Amino acid sequence: MSQQPARICILGGGFGGLYTALRLSQLPWESEKPEIVLIDRSDRFLFSPLLYELLTGELQTWEIAPPFIELLASTGIRFCQGEAAEIDIYEQRVRLQDGIEIPYDRLVLALGGETPLDMVPGASSYAFPFRTLADAYRMEEQLRLLEASPADKIRVAIVGAGYSGVELACKLADRLGERGRFRLVELSDQILRTSPEFNREAATKALEKRGIWLDLETKVESIEPNAIALEYKNQVDIIPVDLVVWTIGTRVAPIVRSLPVKQNQRGQLTATSTLQVIDRPEIFALGDLAECRDAAGQQVPGTAQAAVQQADYAAWNIWASLTHRPLLPFRYQNLGEMMTLGIDNATLAGLGIKLEGSLAAIARRLAYLYRLPTLEHQIKVGINWITRPFLQGLEES
Repeated sequence: MSQQPARICILGGGFGGLYTALRLSQLPWESEKPEIVLIDRSDRFLFSPLLYELLTGELQTWEIAPPFIELLASTGIRFCQGEAAEIDIYEQRVRLQDGIEIPYDRLVLALGGETPLDMVPGASSYAFPFRTLADAYRMEEQLRLLEASPADKIRVAIVGAGYSGVELACKLADRLGERGRFRLVELSDQILRTSPEFNREAATKALEKRGIWLDLETKVESIEPNAIALEYKNQVDIIPVDLVVWTIGTRVAPIVRSLPVKQNQRGQLTATSTLQVIDRPEIFALGDLAECRDAAGQQVPGTAQAAVQQADYAAWNIWASLTHRPLLPFRYQNLGEMMTLGIDNATLAGLGIKLEGSLAAIARRLAYLYRLPTLEHQIKVGINWITRPFLQGLEES
């Protein structure tokens, strides 16, 4: 009897999972190519750095969230829409919630993180997270209701002045215009603590230009249906709001935290520089759910940029482990940082380049076009971006 081909099971279709699957399908398998199974709860991949553009109408869903079936059409990768209910690392199998069991020879864990909404009373009921396509749709629905209301002002509180909070504040301010009243709530004493100084200064200017109020060194006490309680210097104020957006924190999925492998206090899996889980070399961990130091000993950040780079190494090392070749330690390269700061406005710092304004917005868009997962999708989106201004001009004339 012929031996069954190896099966590689990839949990999570974000940057880490999808890009690992695509790289694996492109590698030169000398004998029988392994079966590659990609599992995700959604039917679409999400290019999350461009999610903000949905709220301003700058981009459409199909551009930033193409269906997996479309992306994987000519790759030989099997896509399975579902959610893992159990991972048995001893029997080497994954059981989905619908009961389907998938044995594996290699497992890639790339499930990303979840937004914790239980940090303050009322957040889970009244705050809007912004991480998934479903989150964006839900926020869009709420914004339309507020825009259709007779109220003169739409009051928005955004919790967290990190990247997501600042980018959302600028985009929403541009969308709501004169009707918007914004406050950005941050526990620390400055915005964008880990950002390059150039980007922080550009973001500060963008926030000031839009009249966005900064509540620094301020703690959220609770959130109610139309109010948020903020504590500043031991004094609590109740602020009326129409929308609260929560951008703080990331949490490892419970199914990952339940695994009997080495983890840190946050529940992240401890991975070696080859991206393998400690004592389980058949399991690879990428992205937000992994604590990893690269070959140079530097902590790998939980960013899309890092996950894309990890995907290349994970694919290579899985291929190497199945073809009896040496594995490569991951080497993270910080390529800089880009942020959107409203419609047709951005900032960019990295690799010796510093840009802000409309030129940075174009550079950011082109960089992300290059990073889209397949050449076919890059071409479709690129053609649309080039022709859209002409088509809009024709419609207006």
